[in-house]
Amino acid sequence: MAADEDTDPIARFQALYAEAREKEPAEPDAVALATADAAGRPSARMVLLKGVDGRGFVFYTNYDSRKGEQLAANPHAALCFHWKSLERQVRIEGAVARVDDAEADAYFDSRPRQSRIGAWASRQSRPLSGKLELEKAVARYAARYAVGPVPRPPNWGGYRLVPERIEFWRSRPFRLHERILYVRNGTGWTTQRLYP
Repeated sequence: MAADEDTDPIARFQALYAEAREKEPAEPDAVALATADAAGRPSARMVLLKGVDGRGFVFYTNYDSRKGEQLAANPHAALCFHWKSLERQVRIEGAVARVDDAEADAYFDSRPRQSRIGAWASRQSRPLSGKLELEKAVARYAARYAVGPVPRPPNWGGYRLVPERIEFWRSRPFRLHERILYVRNGTGWTTQRLYP
């Protein structure tokens, strides 16, 4: 572990994430996102990490989805990466806020055209009568945006989880796993080892 990785959990994550992107055979960007509604009832699902830097961890979705509604009511969440081939896990907890429009627009514009059309067509998390209903919506928006750019829908964008806690887990024989916890302390981090 490099010296900066000892004190900076983001640098440590980025090094591990780079390794996962090289070695994990399927979806190294996949992460379990846990949210809770205003009453504290939890919900979890997989999303894709689309960015990480000193400001936090970014993912994108429909703001009207169940996760979007929960984040509006309770803007805290947890992420859990598990890279089975590396026998590593990273857990992250913190407050969540929407990314700004310029950042969301830039990412949206980088997506394949059909994915941008799909963002308009999908009423994510809402009841769907059948596949034909979705196919018709896709066709309608494909016709609407047949020429020129596909703008970002107003109900679609990104969230940034600003980490307050980051825990790195490494598998060890006999279930004597390595666990290192970083907790934000003002502008820095405190570090401690945890029992497995």
